[in-house]
Amino acid sequence: MKPIDIIKFEAIKELYSNVVVTRGDKAFDENDNEVAIDDTAVDNKTTELQTAETNADTNKENLKASAKAKLIAGEALTEDEANTIVL
Repeated sequence: MKPIDIIKFEAIKELYSNVVVTRGDKAFDENDNEVAIDDTAVDNKTTELQTAETNADTNKENLKASAKAKLIAGEALTEDEANTIVL
């Protein structure tokens, strides 16, 4: 999982496309002008992105486990399961 600071920056970027950098709790545009951000909206978007990343990680782990079980049992894999195997 990505560090929370990176996820929070991604959340800010999704909500405020003109933001190019953050310093502490402040966001700035390309001209180094401070951009006002809604902390509640950023927190909600951060949680949403964290949940999506966690779900994606869980799904990948589930596919790997399913692929392993099928290989052991000699069964055919789905394309998604096959894509989780690194040879």
